[in-house]
Amino acid sequence: MKEEHKTYTLVGPDRKPYKSSTPGTFGGYRKNKIYGRMDCRAALRAIEKGGYINERVFFADEQTAIAAGYRPCGVCLREKYVIWKENRNSNEEGI
Repeated sequence: MKEEHKTYTLVGPDRKPYKSSTPGTFGGYRKNKIYGRMDCRAALRAIEKGGYINERVFFADEQTAIAAGYRPCGVCLREKYVIWKENRNSNEEGI
């Protein structure tokens, strides 16, 4: 009997999907380009209410999510979100 291997669809730094034999460690919301932990209470609540349909993406790691242009979640990655927002605001002021 042939053993089937589960594959997962992840998003790479080029924002293109690819197949992986290991699941992603971070999830994201394509529409708003937000990434966060898989146990994020805000994401789980949105999914429970029927949100994220066809907009949920997964990343192998946090560096890949950042390289793909996603920002940290303000709920589950609060400290990283605050730093991201401060950097974004300071970059806008320097324009």
